[in-house]
Amino acid sequence: MGVLIDGQWRDEELPQERGQEGDFRRADSRFRDRITADGSSGFKAEAGRYHLYVAHGCPWAHRTLIFRALKNLAGAISVAYAVPGLKDEGWMYEANAAFPDCTPDTVNGFRYLHQAYTASDPHYTGKVTVPTLWDKKTRRIVNNESPEIIRMLNSEFKGIANDLDLYPSPLRAEIDRINDVVYANVNNGVYRCGFARTQTAYDAAYDALFQTLDELEARLGRQRYLAGRQITEADWRLFPTLVRFDVAYFSLFKCNRQRIADFPNLSNYMRELYQTPGIAATVKARYYVINYWSIKRVNPTGIIPKGTPVDYGAPHDRARLAA
Repeated sequence: MGVLIDGQWRDEELPQERGQEGDFRRADSRFRDRITADGSSGFKAEAGRYHLYVAHGCPWAHRTLIFRALKNLAGAISVAYAVPGLKDEGWMYEANAAFPDCTPDTVNGFRYLHQAYTASDPHYTGKVTVPTLWDKKTRRIVNNESPEIIRMLNSEFKGIANDLDLYPSPLRAEIDRINDVVYANVNNGVYRCGFARTQTAYDAAYDALFQTLDELEARLGRQRYLAGRQITEADWRLFPTLVRFDVAYFSLFKCNRQRIADFPNLSNYMRELYQTPGIAATVKARYYVINYWSIKRVNPTGIIPKGTPVDYGAPHDRARLAA
């Protein structure tokens, strides 16, 4: 997808993301400042101050759109949505009649996301990723690490957001434990399958992915949500991977033992979450097809499949389990 090297865009990959055994190793995010309710971090939670750069196709960005919707922060945090498909200079923002729900960057007028990175650090070296959280006041990136952004949206915008708490204190240890397993084997596990460069690396990632999906399927047969009787951050961190699985990961990333549609509990659970008020508008299945099948290293021909074989709006059976 390309990277910045000393502030210059290059159509390359980061060498540190390739392990010696051919395994994919995701590089750490570089911008890690925090928004706080009292402003002690230098970034005070204020309505209208912050701007999100996202792409509908990206599962990490999807998390932030979900939290923005659930926390009723749509009026407080503006968003620029990249047009689908990977472009020569990475994520691109423009007015495009073919994609009316992909809005250009009206805050800075950046056409490419890498411009936000070099505006923050002219000598930046690394990946250019969504989500990216921008501070309009200091005119720089605050954070580009999705788990940290969603925690800020959940807890720091007191008096601006609603009181919904998706990371409640009594469940934090369990949420963290689930998140660790789901991230390693599912959220990032599908990428470890798709971007593996050796059979050994692929096999290990594939086995861990489906072992974890089997465990989640069994867990969701016993309880309604991952951490128990209420929806938490853990559920919303799994959800973006589930809604992309059957249209992209199953085929393109070779995660083809089963579709999510073939797991009764996971598929019903996915549909329940999708039907939560405010969530359907954050899901763009056709864009997932376009984005993933635009990745040249796994689809060098660039041919985009015409089908989008999912139905998130079908009835679910989760009411059979206590909430």
